[in-house]
Amino acid sequence: MSTIVDLRSDTVTRPTAAMRDAMFNAPLGDDVFGDDPSVNALQERIAALLGKEAALFMPTGTQSNLAALMSHCQRGDEYLVGQMAHTYRWEGGGAAVLGSIQPQPIAHQADGSLALADIEAAIKPDDAHFAITRLLCLENTFGGQPLAMAYLRDATALARRRGLATHLDGARVFNAAVVQAEANGSDPYAEARAIADLFDSVSVCFSKGLGAPVGSALVGSKALIARAKRVRKMAGGGMRQAGLLAAAASHALDHHVVRLRDDHANARRLADGLAGIDGLTFTPPASNILFVDLAPALVHARTAAKWGGEHDSLVDQLRSRGVLCTGLYKLRFVTHLDVDAAGVDRAIAEIRRAVGASH
Repeated sequence: MSTIVDLRSDTVTRPTAAMRDAMFNAPLGDDVFGDDPSVNALQERIAALLGKEAALFMPTGTQSNLAALMSHCQRGDEYLVGQMAHTYRWEGGGAAVLGSIQPQPIAHQADGSLALADIEAAIKPDDAHFAITRLLCLENTFGGQPLAMAYLRDATALARRRGLATHLDGARVFNAAVVQAEANGSDPYAEARAIADLFDSVSVCFSKGLGAPVGSALVGSKALIARAKRVRKMAGGGMRQAGLLAAAASHALDHHVVRLRDDHANARRLADGLAGIDGLTFTPPASNILFVDLAPALVHARTAAKWGGEHDSLVDQLRSRGVLCTGLYKLRFVTHLDVDAAGVDRAIAEIRRAVGASH
């Protein structure tokens, strides 16, 4: 089998040669004692880049978000969050299980936002019968869709008026920033800062489209980051010579932010190649994620003529042809540093072949 085209997530199979060199040459210390120079440099840089006082490096975005929620909220408090948001649906219920924080899920609008009226209605009155609403948690991008700056301003302003703190799950905030920069003719780093300025805390993943092998940072005030460091300890602790990983993240900030536009272009290329195929429907991607809805006939088809005999789903059929994706009735394709235009074209050809579309 030739090289796999992995479109399951925007993580890469291995760091670039330049990133590996940066990791190999990174000065190291002991981050548990706060004296790893590469970690400290990364934390100072990402905090400054996003306009916050401090930052904390962690291995995963899930841990970063958990630390944020548990730093903003106490036991018995509540956070407002989207019904399909990562911090509610896809992170093991950590806020409730480990923080005793009650999530109040809110339905998403078509663009991934939470209606301002729904946010307002979900804030509980000061009454002993209710959990205390402390935090509004948003996500950008949401399903690959950047949230509009006007909406972010309005939502965070509403939260402030009602005395709520705000947290942004910004795993792909640089994807949102690149989209905004292209629309505004501006700088992606400045757009990322503008987004972060609206929130009390932001989590940022380096292991998504930025191409680092691991890592996330939480940025916020010095007081919040001090609380988050305690939560990090409870949730597994710091890492020792973590500068090896921090160096990869720093390299990604230097070299892989602007290039996210290539991932976005490749996602559009994929969509263009799948347009018009019977049984596939989708909205053109706004960044690097394409969701494709499958007609029921494609979901349930099991005939040898359609699927090649031993394969019982489109995902399995594509895997057998070296194209990896996720889903069942809705397929998810994510472009990233390891997927070039040739890989996209190969994926298009194999998808068309699997569904019996003519070339």
